[in-house]
Amino acid sequence: MNQIKIPYINLTAQWEEEKKEILPLIKNVFSSGQFIGGQIIDDFENSAAKFCGTKYCVALNSGTDALVCGLIALGVKRGDEVITPPNSFVASTSAIVHIGAKPVFVDVLNDQNIDPIQIKKAITDKTSAIMPVHLTGRMAKMDKILEIGTKNNIPIIEDSAQSIGSQYNTQKSGSFGKIGCFSTHPLKNLNACGDGGFITTNDKKIADKIKQMRNHGFIDRNTAEHFGYVSRMDSLQASILNYRIKKLNIVINKRRKNAQLYFNLLKEVPILLPFEEDNEYNSYHTFVIQTSKRDQLAKYLLNEGVETAIHYPFPIHLQPAAKFLNYHSGSFPITEKQANTILTIPIHQYLSEDNIIYICKKISMFFK
Repeated sequence: MNQIKIPYINLTAQWEEEKKEILPLIKNVFSSGQFIGGQIIDDFENSAAKFCGTKYCVALNSGTDALVCGLIALGVKRGDEVITPPNSFVASTSAIVHIGAKPVFVDVLNDQNIDPIQIKKAITDKTSAIMPVHLTGRMAKMDKILEIGTKNNIPIIEDSAQSIGSQYNTQKSGSFGKIGCFSTHPLKNLNACGDGGFITTNDKKIADKIKQMRNHGFIDRNTAEHFGYVSRMDSLQASILNYRIKKLNIVINKRRKNAQLYFNLLKEVPILLPFEEDNEYNSYHTFVIQTSKRDQLAKYLLNEGVETAIHYPFPIHLQPAAKFLNYHSGSFPITEKQANTILTIPIHQYLSEDNIIYICKKISMFFK
């Protein structure tokens, strides 16, 4: 009898489901000869802004570029400080470093998101932005963070790469701060077939500045007002995203149903589950459990045909690239503890109910 195999992510299943609709879209782009810019990009920007509840969206080449362009548009410059958590993907920090600013890390709460109390303690006269990261599809405590930013006149830039469609107090991710930054990497809930990203904002000046920045700084075909970058989303990715954003609520709802099944079946198992609070609506980019037996459980599940992942096993402040920041083991105890206990189990929309029951049965068996 063949052993069951449950992949951590299933892009093959997505292709099988969507190829009849996707292939004509690709054909249309090639037939038009419009690979950069044009109506397809405009359509995506309008759809994404509407979905996120903001006035403007600017499509870019990646979520990392969204962070870089967003920080520059806020006026963050060399020598400034940006407060952010150390448990994100490295791109959150690299964006700060690339523009010559200094990342100032603060620890996180039990929900893996940045601790507002620690933000307050880290503010100096050099703090020019606060960058919360909405990790796993769960939003940070944005009411408290906005209050801190407003009181100290410090802009908030949301790293919303993992949280499109998530809500806090019924408000969408990417609509709280001065700028929201999103990724459309293939593993995201709203995914392209390559790298992609975008920013959201209610500030027209910021949107216009980033539109200019993404295209060499040109104000027309031959005049560069500033030296900019090349960070344009291509029409192929935008055409796919235009199709998939219409289905995004369905994707999120399926992931939320999967999460609820996990909650019901694993509530008696001695692990920490990512339960939602009443004012949260989580999109479950990932479903992260916590256990001191993480490595043994991951190995056991793999032997039983269940793929898992760890997001992320090495905090940014302990990465070799971060040595110049002079942090050390013990600097952020909650982050470091979580790095040794977190385990991401499958949550994608192509899981069947039987798949989740099987996963939960195996987890339960491991602890028994």
